[in-house]
Amino acid sequence: MRVLVTGVKGQLGYDVMNELAARGIEGIGVDVEEMDITDASACERVITEAKADAVIHCAAYTAVDAAEDQAELCCRVNAEGTRNIARVCRNLDLKMMYISTDYVFNGTGERPWEPDDHREPLNVYGLTKYEGEIAVEQNLEKYFIVRIAWVFGINGKNFIKTMLRLGKERGAVSVVDDQVGSPTYTYDLARLLVDMIQTDRYGRYHATNEGLCSWYEFACEIFRQAGMGEVKVTPVDSGSFPAKAKRPSNSRMSKEKLTENGFVRLPSWQDALGRYLEALKEQSEL
Repeated sequence: MRVLVTGVKGQLGYDVMNELAARGIEGIGVDVEEMDITDASACERVITEAKADAVIHCAAYTAVDAAEDQAELCCRVNAEGTRNIARVCRNLDLKMMYISTDYVFNGTGERPWEPDDHREPLNVYGLTKYEGEIAVEQNLEKYFIVRIAWVFGINGKNFIKTMLRLGKERGAVSVVDDQVGSPTYTYDLARLLVDMIQTDRYGRYHATNEGLCSWYEFACEIFRQAGMGEVKVTPVDSGSFPAKAKRPSNSRMSKEKLTENGFVRLPSWQDALGRYLEALKEQSEL
């Protein structure tokens, strides 16, 4: 099997390439230099030449607040870019996996979102990812839409690295406690995605590490496991951090569909955090 992976400079694309290699599956990695996804002809040329059997589309515009001011660019990347890839996959009869987000929902309530729940994005980023989902669904039958949230990985910036840096610099942090969800370790997620792409169990899925927490609880556990218990963590509400883009208060997502289709769910987020901190130590980043 040959799999083309977009966005390989990002946290997830990096780990997907490593996981494919670990299993002896040929991965063809591209980022914007090799394939500008907003260029339909470039997508057609690169994907055709790759002679791939499937595409795992990790590339995205993910600067949530900046997207409010750069809506056109965000749409070009997340919606039109995804449409370009979906059309090539349709024409070449390839499987496509599109990585999406809990931001396609309105973020209210406390019930975990189901994969087929009504989509109602609450910011520009979420809207463009929703439009990307629609582009995949309208063009393909052989597709996976996998929604993730609160992502952290070795290759890039994330909440954990920010907390560790602020904890060392300031000795105290304030973190919102009125947004609840599940962190997602890209190393664990990559293993699931490679499992999935080798099947024909198509559809929409949710994939995060098991267990729930608020960002405040996440921060407390980061410092506890990192041996930085002296850092003071103060819980605050979202209003204390005004942002251009509205954030969901409810990022809970049901993963029952993974179980129903025979996929192994990700370990607990606390377990994932511990392994991630060990990985940072090995890279001398902690």
